[in-house]
Amino acid sequence: MLALAVVAAETAVVAAPSPARFRLHLRFVTPLASLGHCRASSSGRLQRSVCHATTMGDETSTSVATQSQEPAAVGAGSVKQQLSKLAISSLRTTVPEVDVEPMVEVCTGKFGDYQCNNAMGLWSRIKGSGTSFKNPNAIGQAIAKNLPPSDIIESMSVAGPGFVNIVLSNSWVAKRIQDMLVNGIKTWAPILPVNRAVLDFSSPNIAKEMHVGHLRSTIIGDTLARMFEFSNVEVLRRNHVGDWGTQFGMLIQYLFEKFPNWEEVGTQAIGDLQTFYKASKHRFDDDPEFKDRAQQAVVRLQGGEERYRAAWNKICEISRNEFDLVYKRLNVVLEEKGESFYNPYIPQVLEELDNKGLIKESEGARVIFIEGHQIPLIVVKRDGGFNYASTDLAALWYRLNDEKAEWIIYVTDVGQQQHFDMFFSAARMAGWLPDPKEKKFPKTNHVGFGLVLGSDGKRFRTRSTEVVRLVELLDEAKSRSKSELLQRLTENGKIVDWTEEELEMTSEAVGYGAVKYADLKNNRLTNYTFNFEQMLSDKGNTAVYLQYAHARICSIIRKSNKDVEELKMSSVISLDHPDERVLGLYLIRFAEVVEEACTNLLPNVLCEYLYNLSEMFTKFYTNCQVVGSPEETSRLLLCQATAVDMRQCFELLGITPVYKL
Repeated sequence: MLALAVVAAETAVVAAPSPARFRLHLRFVTPLASLGHCRASSSGRLQRSVCHATTMGDETSTSVATQSQEPAAVGAGSVKQQLSKLAISSLRTTVPEVDVEPMVEVCTGKFGDYQCNNAMGLWSRIKGSGTSFKNPNAIGQAIAKNLPPSDIIESMSVAGPGFVNIVLSNSWVAKRIQDMLVNGIKTWAPILPVNRAVLDFSSPNIAKEMHVGHLRSTIIGDTLARMFEFSNVEVLRRNHVGDWGTQFGMLIQYLFEKFPNWEEVGTQAIGDLQTFYKASKHRFDDDPEFKDRAQQAVVRLQGGEERYRAAWNKICEISRNEFDLVYKRLNVVLEEKGESFYNPYIPQVLEELDNKGLIKESEGARVIFIEGHQIPLIVVKRDGGFNYASTDLAALWYRLNDEKAEWIIYVTDVGQQQHFDMFFSAARMAGWLPDPKEKKFPKTNHVGFGLVLGSDGKRFRTRSTEVVRLVELLDEAKSRSKSELLQRLTENGKIVDWTEEELEMTSEAVGYGAVKYADLKNNRLTNYTFNFEQMLSDKGNTAVYLQYAHARICSIIRKSNKDVEELKMSSVISLDHPDERVLGLYLIRFAEVVEEACTNLLPNVLCEYLYNLSEMFTKFYTNCQVVGSPEETSRLLLCQATAVDMRQCFELLGITPVYKL
């Protein structure tokens, strides 16, 4: 029996934000110690934190002056994390008898930039216990008073039932932005609670066409991987391809009978893999004798016969080459560990589960009964064969014990939710995973996503009802992008300034980026309509609009004829104008936005931030003259900081930024 060495980190998982507020669990500020089936196929905007700043009854908003300040580390975690460190210190002083987590959130109103909202919750816990506090407002006043001096904070006020409103220091915000320009945006990487994660995404079936379901899994999974990697998490990008099972007996037997000398003919024997698959499936369904021979071919393949293994390898190789055409266009990197890789582990893993009394006999199959589900999880079929569940259990065991993953994330369509619920429950029953209520690691998550729809509101297909080929889809996006770019450049007379290489690279960046962003900007759980006209529009929340916004900033900097690399070392940023301050505050929120997107596994949070950032820059540029103004140097640095921030967002979304359009 295999020995199980589950890595269990004794820390709590950050809870998903409630509609009212986002709890930031301070215990996660320090990183933890190191420790064949198609997966991809089978709402709305994220609720934001609410800022409370009203008065209640006779309680009034009270200003609290800051004390003499000690320097604060500009780059130590996100702004929210740094304020939470101050808040936890105050809470320990204010209510030393109560174990409480700091509740710090962004405040978008006029009363402050951030807010600590612990007072009401504390009051409900301590009232009637002989406390000297008379009401929540009094607790809020004490929290504000006990906050350690810090040059992060300009001022504080307490409003209503104890909401502590915090105004950040302009000079600290400016210094944080300038330090990022000098030391790189990597210094703004958030601190996540794990060191190693497995991201299981894309995962097409060998010998079958990748379709738009795989497109969503690939795009969403790649963006999550990029965000985790940016946050200094080691990410094992796994392509769990369906490369094992009964269909290979069908394909191999058809190959042998149609091309007895297939080794000599090579790849030409199979030709187009989709046509080959359909022909073999037709023969399998219509010819019982062929079906019997195909089933025997599976046995001989699984038995390791060299001739069958060679044919299997050739079919897999052809499929991989086709998959790579898609991955190359999307600039996605994956390491393949398909079903065949985990197949040898299945018997030992099932033996362990059997020894723990989890596997039962039911109608000729071997199953695990899961509480709350009417049907059991089948792990061995009636014919003695293994299935999706048995492979997934073996893969999870391997990822926990061999790869020492602390967070395993599966990106597939929402239709597979029940399978993952049952599969994760079985793992918890085996003692591999802790109870979710314990909020400990290791943990697993299913990242579900909705359908891609056509203009008719039905599943996206070609006119012939065939599944859309992804390579052709992506190439059309590039072609349309290039046509529109050529038309615009010809009309404005700037076509002479562009080389053919620039046109090609820009068309790819804009076209492929448009497809990605159209998917990622939606809450992944919702369906979305695939529409070239909308996604390639330069108006509204599209990648094209954002590319133009970025290129415009680059143009402003170029036209200034100033060296921003030199300016950032010799000049300082000031945030005296209200729109300068608004832009600066939003820039420094970058780390907590990435943290939120990772914690909740929602890439659309980052898209929303990127779009809002471009809108805020437009307002800043409209109201604050840059080139030729007395504040030119400072404002050029704000332009550069915005461009750097946007480029990092593009990078995390897997989109190549363009510098001129």
